[in-house]
Amino acid sequence: MLARKSIIPEEYVLARIAAENLRKPRIRDRPRKARFIAKNGACNLAHKNIREQGRFLQDIFTTLVDLKWRHTLVIFTMSFLCSWLLFAMMWWLVAFAHGDMDPSTENLTNSTKWTPCVTCVRSFTSAFLFSIEVQVTIGFGGRMMTEECPLAITVLILQNIVGLIINAVMLGCIFMKTAQAHRRAETLIFSRQAVIAVRNGKLCFMFRVGDLRKSMIISASVRIQVVRKTTTPEGEVIPIHQVDIPVDNPIESNNIFLVAPLIICHVIDKRSPLYDISAADLMLQDLELIVILEGVVETTGITTQARTSYVAEEILWGHRFVPIVTEEEGVYAVDYSKFGNTVKVAAPRCSARELDEKPSILIQTLQKSELSHQNSLRKRNSMRRSNSIRRSNSMRRTNSSLMVPKVQFITPEGSQSASET
Repeated sequence: MLARKSIIPEEYVLARIAAENLRKPRIRDRPRKARFIAKNGACNLAHKNIREQGRFLQDIFTTLVDLKWRHTLVIFTMSFLCSWLLFAMMWWLVAFAHGDMDPSTENLTNSTKWTPCVTCVRSFTSAFLFSIEVQVTIGFGGRMMTEECPLAITVLILQNIVGLIINAVMLGCIFMKTAQAHRRAETLIFSRQAVIAVRNGKLCFMFRVGDLRKSMIISASVRIQVVRKTTTPEGEVIPIHQVDIPVDNPIESNNIFLVAPLIICHVIDKRSPLYDISAADLMLQDLELIVILEGVVETTGITTQARTSYVAEEILWGHRFVPIVTEEEGVYAVDYSKFGNTVKVAAPRCSARELDEKPSILIQTLQKSELSHQNSLRKRNSMRRSNSIRRSNSMRRTNSSLMVPKVQFITPEGSQSASET
């Protein structure tokens, strides 16, 4: 791939490669830690070596609801098939014990001397069809039970009870799977990234949450937890250490009115785990901020929960979310295309502790941002003036080029006269 030695000397090629390598900064990727909570709210946790598997069978209904759809449908189908086959075998045994399968009794069916337990049951196939008719109450009329056998009446009662239990469990399981609370959480969205900026003179951790449906979440509350690996003074390593951090909410009940997208704010104060973290230290921190939104669905009354998380790479320092709610013709309109958009704002790069110890840092930062803003405005004004001057010069040139040239008229006598139009 390198140049030929006859064209470019080898020493020059090696020197050029070394210079290019020196120019490019070498960035070593830090090993990426596994998230505890995925962006879609799923828990990234695997249960292994569970010895007491029988505990799942003690709560069989919850186990069936937690199964995947394909497993639930297989169990639903097999439960009905097995019950039909089981009772078909019982009906066949009843008919065989009573002698209904004997060919000699086939001609005596219409006589008064012989009455079968179940009419028209001469094989296992007919017994299976009769079992389906009994359990699902179809009743075609070709096969029916008589009062000849008390055992057949007992089997009929038993099959009806078992069929009702299977119907109640399976249909209830399918209804619970279709109406699970996490389905409603699919329309509760969080911003892809969180920001840290100055609000009311303090550093704040902020993210945006919204609801896509018109039906509201009643009594919605937001909780934030920091998950990190810590070591106690005794040397104990806690791989998942959870710390609750407060949310700045003027309402005492800590409930939010999620009628429109809101920016949830956490003030980084002495109680916050982010109090000693600066902008330079943020990328080196091995932490994860978990956001939990809980509430009651207005239409169904079921409690739902939506979750997401933010790692250090997803937190933007010195940014702010753009406004997305506007008033248009007496209606508040929400532009979800700008839901996660942010703008860069002036924010000190130090930690909240340093900002509390030296409040002048914030004033200096704001002054610098104001000066830079004024300089940018001056540059824009100067550029506009230069552009206007250039446009005026170009317009003059075009006007001068569009001037009508002199036209010469030749008189009949041969003399020439010039005139301008």
